[in-house]
Amino acid sequence: MKMFDLTGKVALVTGGTHGIGMAIAKALAAAGAKICVNDIFEDRLVACKKVYADDGIEVFTVVFDVTNVEDVNKGIGIIEAEVGPIDILVNNAGIIKRVPILDMPVEDFRQVIDIDLVAPFIVSKRVVPSMISRGGGKIINMCSMMSIYGRNSVSAYASAKGGLKLLTANMCCEWAKHNIQANGIGPGYIATSQTEAIRVNGHPFNNLVMTRTPAARWGDPEDLAGAAVFLASAASNYVNGHLLFVDGGILANFGYVAGENELIS
Repeated sequence: MKMFDLTGKVALVTGGTHGIGMAIAKALAAAGAKICVNDIFEDRLVACKKVYADDGIEVFTVVFDVTNVEDVNKGIGIIEAEVGPIDILVNNAGIIKRVPILDMPVEDFRQVIDIDLVAPFIVSKRVVPSMISRGGGKIINMCSMMSIYGRNSVSAYASAKGGLKLLTANMCCEWAKHNIQANGIGPGYIATSQTEAIRVNGHPFNNLVMTRTPAARWGDPEDLAGAAVFLASAASNYVNGHLLFVDGGILANFGYVAGENELIS
């Protein structure tokens, strides 16, 4: 459908070398967008090019650190010069450190905040002036279910993602008048390298996800593709400041056990 067509659009997916970022980048490419991804490690970018190529996608890669203003300015300048101005920005790069508050060093807390919250601020500030001058653009911030609630041992991540939800709202408030739509995606529990260690059968957290999620499964990165194309396309031109959860229904339910029609205490 024409309203979902991204032909000719330039999309930057930060950290799009694997996992959720790569799944979103592939979906945007399938809709016609030119894909750019970054990482801080050249070898990851080299490796991801082959993966994209296997799906027939030509990806433009550039090394830069999303937490470093000078690095971001240089990296995006390269994209603008060699590919074109950015129409779609997906702030996807992020990390998580599962450490109880009393055990977490301050520097680790700050690192998570810098990558998961400050970086989207830095990258968006660099990209948006060009969007304004060209009459519009799309920003997709990768938020989380932890944007609205806490959980044991993820204080830094939840703080960053909660902040990112409100940063998204403020982007909307300031930039909607320029025809820029800033929205968030809140993934549920997704099967990625970050969750591999807790997806083992018998692991308490795996059991929680499998029994409390109405869909009765972990999500796949590809489950986020439709939401990303929607928020990157003209189909969402009057959707702004919104956080779209893609979570298998877990936030709609409390105490649900898959396959049973009873609540647990």
